Amino acid sequence: MQCDSKTPQIKKRVIVAGGGTSGWLAAAALSKVLGKNLDVSIIESDTIGRIGVGEATIPPLRTFHRLLGINEQDMMSEIQATFKLGIEFSNWGNVGDKYIHSFGVNGKDCWACDFQHFWLAGNLKGLHNDSIGDYCVEHLAAREGKAMGGDQSGINYAYHLDAGLYAEYLKKLSIKHGAKHIEGIIENVAISPRTGNITGLTMQDGAYIEGDFFVDCTGFQGRLISQALNVSYEPYGHYLPCDSAVAIQTEKTDNLRPYTQAIAHSFGWQWRIPLQHRVGNGLVYCSRYVSDDQAMSALMENLESDPITTARGFKYTTGRRTKAWAKNCVAIGLSAGFLEPVESTSIHLAMSSILRLLKLFPLSDITQSNVDEFNQQTQDEVERVRNFIILHYHATQREDSGFWRYCKNMEIPDALRHRIQLFKDTGTIPLPEKELFQTDSWTQVMLGQHIRPGTYHPIVDAMAKPELEKFLHALKQQTRNKVDSMPAHQTFISQYCPSKPLR
Repeated sequence: MQCDSKTPQIKKRVIVAGGGTSGWLAAAALSKVLGKNLDVSIIESDTIGRIGVGEATIPPLRTFHRLLGINEQDMMSEIQATFKLGIEFSNWGNVGDKYIHSFGVNGKDCWACDFQHFWLAGNLKGLHNDSIGDYCVEHLAAREGKAMGGDQSGINYAYHLDAGLYAEYLKKLSIKHGAKHIEGIIENVAISPRTGNITGLTMQDGAYIEGDFFVDCTGFQGRLISQALNVSYEPYGHYLPCDSAVAIQTEKTDNLRPYTQAIAHSFGWQWRIPLQHRVGNGLVYCSRYVSDDQAMSALMENLESDPITTARGFKYTTGRRTKAWAKNCVAIGLSAGFLEPVESTSIHLAMSSILRLLKLFPLSDITQSNVDEFNQQTQDEVERVRNFIILHYHATQREDSGFWRYCKNMEIPDALRHRIQLFKDTGTIPLPEKELFQTDSWTQVMLGQHIRPGTYHPIVDAMAKPELEKFLHALKQQTRNKVDSMPAHQTFISQYCPSKPLR
């Protein structure tokens, strides 16, 4: 009889501190993908409330869901989700303006230039007076209240979701994949005097939880990354001046829009997120230009249906942790930073950090090169998303309030200034390979906020005027035909993912 000489591998103990969307996303992914190598536990207390306002998402989340083995129809039914094709911006470029940043592709490009050059040439030659959104299926469908889903639909979409129900859904999924839920509140974080690593967490009930690797999902307080490891924070308040928000939920409405609304006020902006069972509402504002009471009044005066919860306010500082990974701890979600929700990137940035961690996870010793790579990738991604958000505030013609005058005249990052100027001069948008928001997104927002190119790429003139007209007409008609075949948003939801009764 032969004995197996292989020594059983000891699983690395991973402790996720904090629940909510970020915590349970991390626990679900780590247990599902690396569960054979990791012993995953997550600490969450029912006595600590969740922020719970990150209820609009962007399309890459669908790919992450496939990684987790999530059935979309089941999930959407359980968390009362609806489809999101983009965001409607009102009053951003000027009072009375309205445009949609959709998730779709504008027209058709060529090897030398993107579609906006053909669209602009057609406009300058007097061939059309169309919106660039007339050449984008998701854009036109959003305007007409239509939506479809599923991998076979060919539609690029995201979700509006109930953050509380979503966290509970992820919790069940995580436990199914072997993650352990520990109820309790962290009292103290133990640090090794020799290595500076976190060795364990003491709970309020006296329990001590040891771990090898820690994921900080404790929200703005950064209980591990900030309070224990003293990692500093780089504020972005100069570029993103809003520092406060108030949120409230209201009764569902009959008009189930397939897009988020972002309605600018004189001191910030208001969101509306339509779910199957209710509407999420909130107001993001800058406390230098309006009082909390005035902001609350502005929100309450602009609700479309009756409140079903009490309004909740919170303060924040836009920015990022200077190191998202320090020692044996990675910060994910609000503990790593916050860029404000105007483009619904909070859940995405948490998801992206989790994917980055999965790719770089140290199954043996942590190496500094691995940590540095994680931190550099995180910084690059956050700064690129930050610049896209700054664009919304800076590219305005509004001068009707101190807030908007500040945004219009503030200094902006050099990379963003260059991108705006290049678009004005040439109609071109230069993009790094892995940037989140692509040419179609930048084009829709820039045009929507009155940044218009002075010229187009000369290759367009290789097309004779009648040929260009035929090309544009065919693309527009293809878009129209696709949207005409789509059902109304509410109709499709009723067929595809009808709401399950809330327990």
